[in-house]
Amino acid sequence: MSPAELLAILMVVAVCTALMAGYPVALTLAGVSLAFAVFGHLAGFMKFAILGALPQRIFGVMTNEVLLAIPMFIFMGVMLERSRIAEDLLETMGRLFGTLRGGLGISVVIVGTLLAAAKGVVGATTVTMGLIVLPAMLRFGYDKRLAAGTVAATATLAQIFPPATVLVLLGDQLSNAYQVAQISSGVLSPQTVTVSDLFAAAIIPGFSLVALYMLFLIAVAIFYPETSPAMPRQRGGLRGFKLAYRFVEVLIAPVALILAVLGSILGGIATPTEAASIGAVGAILLAWRKAGLDRPLITQVAQKTAQITSMIFTILIGATLFSLVFRALGGDDMVHRVLTNLPGGANGAVLAVMLAIFLLGFVMDAFEIIFVVVPIVGPILLKMPGVDPVWLGIMIAVNLQTSYMHPPLGPTLFFLRGVAPPEITTRHIYLGIIPFVLIQLMMLMMLWFAPGLATSLPHALYGR
Repeated sequence: MSPAELLAILMVVAVCTALMAGYPVALTLAGVSLAFAVFGHLAGFMKFAILGALPQRIFGVMTNEVLLAIPMFIFMGVMLERSRIAEDLLETMGRLFGTLRGGLGISVVIVGTLLAAAKGVVGATTVTMGLIVLPAMLRFGYDKRLAAGTVAATATLAQIFPPATVLVLLGDQLSNAYQVAQISSGVLSPQTVTVSDLFAAAIIPGFSLVALYMLFLIAVAIFYPETSPAMPRQRGGLRGFKLAYRFVEVLIAPVALILAVLGSILGGIATPTEAASIGAVGAILLAWRKAGLDRPLITQVAQKTAQITSMIFTILIGATLFSLVFRALGGDDMVHRVLTNLPGGANGAVLAVMLAIFLLGFVMDAFEIIFVVVPIVGPILLKMPGVDPVWLGIMIAVNLQTSYMHPPLGPTLFFLRGVAPPEITTRHIYLGIIPFVLIQLMMLMMLWFAPGLATSLPHALYGR
């Protein structure tokens, strides 16, 4: 190992240490990278002039048409927070299934799935579910750990279900990595992997996760009935045909929005960016129908959208500088040697990267992992025989989903802690998410042994 490569390792360690100390993510990535670039230049390990490529890379990020979908999907999710779609769905679904033991938990998973597919933003889904669902589950006698774990796990479905923001960013980074891998292998007309491919590939694993969550809740209700009691029947409540009609009525709006966004993408009618604009307009119409629109509401939604979008792109700029310095110090060559020399060939390399991403989830956010790790390891893995870019993307996405529930930095845990009732403690949340993290790891194993779960639908739709 050369001194320059040792410096690259120290830079990674310094970033992780600073993040664990609580420093802002974007500033940490940029500041540490700049400091090591100066030191590397003074020590003669790299040329500081290489940072002249940074403005062009930032310009490329800001003019990327795929990434234009990010602010519109975020706007859609934030606007839907202002409507009463979640409340209406949960109330009706609770009446439909809640009188069964464990039925309220199943209702929560179904409502969370619909919200995940409609919003695509984990934070918005967590806050909405935490404010509405947790008090109801506690009121009807659900175990605190089970209630907290169910809400947290269901909210993270927004990370894997299209139109997840993470899938958009991951698709963009994987597309770049795949083209780099093919060009370095001598392919003059490289193929590409698109966000639409990942959207299609995520559908079967997403619904598989939902099925596993529901099977777990049913098993808990059978073997530990005191943890998930049935809701008492309400006198004078809707029943029979009226209840079914009400269920269809509240289901129409979110399903119509989901079909408008995903249907236009999967059907090849619109690009993800164009579909995002459809979703944003649809969210405005739903919010207007439910709660009305006024200037303060639109201002709040626009400010929140700008705040989240700025955070994502600032992290991306910091990660771009990190990758530039890491490569200048020879870090990518070192990673290439390590991965290619691992026992097991491509399988061993992919397994090592999956393990590294899982461990990084304890100290880094999913966005950081995508921007920092994928550009480095992606081209290396995709040059190896038998590694499908779509399958690799979904493996990373499901793995990253667990990072949202990792202590100590899991964002879902913080979001839920902020809106949970006082009787829900941090310990309840941390213990409650353990079985759901294990279920997500089980999903990873299923994808490992049955890659067709991720590749069959894109192949059927797009022939890849």
